[in-house]
Amino acid sequence: MRLRRRRTRREPWVPEHDDDGYEGPAQLLIGEDTIDVDVVLTGHLEPLDGRYHWYGRVARNEAADAAKQGGATEVGLVIKGGPRADGRLAEHDAWGNLRITGLGAPPFELEAIEVTVPTT
Repeated sequence: MRLRRRRTRREPWVPEHDDDGYEGPAQLLIGEDTIDVDVVLTGHLEPLDGRYHWYGRVARNEAADAAKQGGATEVGLVIKGGPRADGRLAEHDAWGNLRITGLGAPPFELEAIEVTVPTT
């Protein structure tokens, strides 16, 4: 019997998920309406497209649910008077919360990082 040497596979690369994020009150902007909501958000820099992907959930809220059922998907999200971040409402989870996703600068503050560029 001839034994074959098994090639070991490298562990698949998975993007690092930062501990950055936000949990607390926010304002959901849908059209002309502003809805006070509670959110849990996080995100990561996606190396394949070079963009920051933020995502999370909007806690169960009757006004947000009604807007989603009315067809609203494009929304804005503001935290503590900060800049507006555009996002999309997605499906409800098993607990009745709304999933929200966005690309680009998130509505929460990110920790500053230092980048060192090698010179040759």
